Amino acid sequence: MSGVVHVIGAGLAGLAAATRLAAEGRRVIVHEAARMAGGRCRSYYDQQLGLTIDNGNHLLLACNHAAIGYLARIASMDALVGPQDCAFDFVDLAHDERWTLRPNAGRLPWWILAASRRVPGTKALDYLGGVRLLTAPADATVVSVLQSQSALWERMWKPVLVSALNTPLDVASARLAAAVVRESLGAGGAAARPRVPARGLGPAFIDPALAFLSARGAEIRFGARLRGLRFLEDRLISLDFGEETVTLGSEDRAIFAAPAWSALELVPDMQAPTEHCAIFNAHFAVRSPEKTPLLTGVVGGMSEWLFAFPDRLSVTISAADAFIEAAPEDIGERIWREVAPIAGLDVAQVPPMRIVKEKRATFAATPMQDALRPKAETRWRNLWLAGDWTQTGLPATIEGAIRSGERAAEFALRP
Repeated sequence: MSGVVHVIGAGLAGLAAATRLAAEGRRVIVHEAARMAGGRCRSYYDQQLGLTIDNGNHLLLACNHAAIGYLARIASMDALVGPQDCAFDFVDLAHDERWTLRPNAGRLPWWILAASRRVPGTKALDYLGGVRLLTAPADATVVSVLQSQSALWERMWKPVLVSALNTPLDVASARLAAAVVRESLGAGGAAARPRVPARGLGPAFIDPALAFLSARGAEIRFGARLRGLRFLEDRLISLDFGEETVTLGSEDRAIFAAPAWSALELVPDMQAPTEHCAIFNAHFAVRSPEKTPLLTGVVGGMSEWLFAFPDRLSVTISAADAFIEAAPEDIGERIWREVAPIAGLDVAQVPPMRIVKEKRATFAATPMQDALRPKAETRWRNLWLAGDWTQTGLPATIEGAIRSGERAAEFALRP
């Protein structure tokens, strides 16, 4: 086929679709409303800090095959760093205790029999409760399935699943939680090895993708906000960008990879998630001490995950709607009091900081909102959907976004 594929949105879903199409020799035009690509996965220079920071910290796992394949395609595999084995460092602020969770590589989880590898204060039998999660019905919540009054809950299940789902666990979908566990720890420690884009999200996921597209003749139009879609019978026939209307020829196709709220506004009869949850990220302009682990889970505090980059410490707080109205200075100072001792730094010396609030970071991963997620296919034969809010089988993650873009591209490549 010789037509153009128009990709609406240059977030990860859109870039995954566009690079897949360009790799197959298809002509691609990417339309992005903002002045830069990346969406909720981007880097930018912060003048206050004098540093390039990410709008949010992101963790990948070795099992994220779509994300890893995407990075391989755009020649960015060296952007990820992490331990050779599966290892997660944790700190319990309330009990001033540190440990490392170290699942073994294979599928048979013998690591739960070794006290030195599992969560302190837990027994091997405690972990068998995770089987209930894997068999939970579609309408079940995480709290209704897992025992929420235990050391294992507070020190493993809660920090891991809140960050994976970005939703309070009393309302979060057990089915989506099970999907994460099944692909990671459920597949063995080798699948759950943590990977972090140490140089930032932009250098890892965005800049190489734009270079890849440019080298293959793809066109990227920034500042192109879609105003409307026009359909005739079973086809999308034009894209309205206000000052310009793009008419689709008989061989042209389109992938809508903008956020869910845009889809609800622009695509007729659309069903999509309507509720979202916030994520906060705190960035501190201070060099990380050499012995600080790249990633540390924080239990018993406001902070959840501490990322130690060479030029800064960054903290992520998921399901953060309760802190939306709090002053950034108050949030930052509270977080610094928690994480400075973890890194061996002086609590009294608060470095320059930046609090980044993403109010609609992800759709709320509840059973009801999950049921609203649409498939990639639409009733129009030349239009498909992509985004972490579509039905990927995962919560809203980098892996889910890239899978959705790949899936939409597969449809667009069909005769």
